[in-house]
Amino acid sequence: MKDHRIKSPSDWTDQDIENEIAFIQKSIKTWAIDLDIWFDCGFKSHLGHAKCEPSEHPVVTLFYIDGGVDSITCSALEGEFSALLEQLGYWYEQEDSVMVSIFTDDEDRLKKFYDYFHWQWVCSLLVEDTGDVYEELYSHFASRPEDLHKLHWREFEILLFRIFQNHGYNTFLGPGSADEGVDLRLWQKNPLGDILTVVQAKKYAPKNKIDLVPVQALYGASKAEGAHQSLFVTTSSYRPAAHKFAARVSGELQLAQKDDIVSWCEKATGGVIQDKSTLVSREQVERLLVVLAQNPDARIVHGTWGYNMCHNSYAIVIKETRHAALLLTIGNRELSNDGYGTRGTEVPRLDTSTMAFFNEEGVVRALRTVSEGGRVSYWDGSQYYTPWNKLPNRFDYMD
Repeated sequence: MKDHRIKSPSDWTDQDIENEIAFIQKSIKTWAIDLDIWFDCGFKSHLGHAKCEPSEHPVVTLFYIDGGVDSITCSALEGEFSALLEQLGYWYEQEDSVMVSIFTDDEDRLKKFYDYFHWQWVCSLLVEDTGDVYEELYSHFASRPEDLHKLHWREFEILLFRIFQNHGYNTFLGPGSADEGVDLRLWQKNPLGDILTVVQAKKYAPKNKIDLVPVQALYGASKAEGAHQSLFVTTSSYRPAAHKFAARVSGELQLAQKDDIVSWCEKATGGVIQDKSTLVSREQVERLLVVLAQNPDARIVHGTWGYNMCHNSYAIVIKETRHAALLLTIGNRELSNDGYGTRGTEVPRLDTSTMAFFNEEGVVRALRTVSEGGRVSYWDGSQYYTPWNKLPNRFDYMD
């Protein structure tokens, strides 16, 4: 592993970030082994654990101890553990009885970690067109709510988890069992501090109505956690006593049922990221344009279209993974024509005017494929692109 720590964090590459995470994990593991407390321990990524978008203050890594983190955080070892992290430039926050989250306050590291984890999250939505699968999932239940009853109870929890993520909440999905009466936790950004809502989900048949006891239990759990609100969600409905209790604690407890879930699915159907230009910084794209204008490479892609005509389309690959990419569509610059502007040659326009395309309409998602021969291509749903060969392209608008 190369020593990335001799570099300023602002200059870290993705590989440097991965090396830093591995370095933190190795340091913690070495410390725990030396103290003979490395039993049933390990690390997880926030994305792998919570399956959601990172917050503006992202979790660098999750450290878990199946025997309970209290053996460290609530013992004489806590000071040593905190000192170790501080020496590395980090601090921790206990998430639950078995896990702690590792954070940093360094501004340069924060930005690098956020960009890294945010793109990983985006890729998790894009890999093999998963984003559209989610949309199809929401559409399915919006139009066929009776199928909610066919779900396994855990699948129902996961569906709600995805819906609330889609609606903009920072969402944590519980383990599914031994969850102390809370299936999901939702955080909503607020200028005065994040608002926490705890959620209990019950996938019941229509005839199995929710009584007072589980509703009261959720309300009690919310108070114990210091939550601002609680939300009970079921595929069935509620008995009068449950409604009366919710009315008595108005504003602190909400009861939702199948019609509400359908409404949420309808909203989520259109909730897939619309303005994809927000996924890449404007400054980064501007720098890329300068580089490509001087030294064009395979990040400039080209496609042709037209029946009995020849139109050219150009784009720039501004982000990509194995299966997906974000493309910035760009304009054409004419080199020659027949005097009428109907036939001639053109090349991609790579100047400051190109940034006018950096918006919701101009940045599109594309599927990325690689042929057996290694040739990369991109499909954005309407245009097929391959790397531009750096030669002028012929256009012909005569039909």
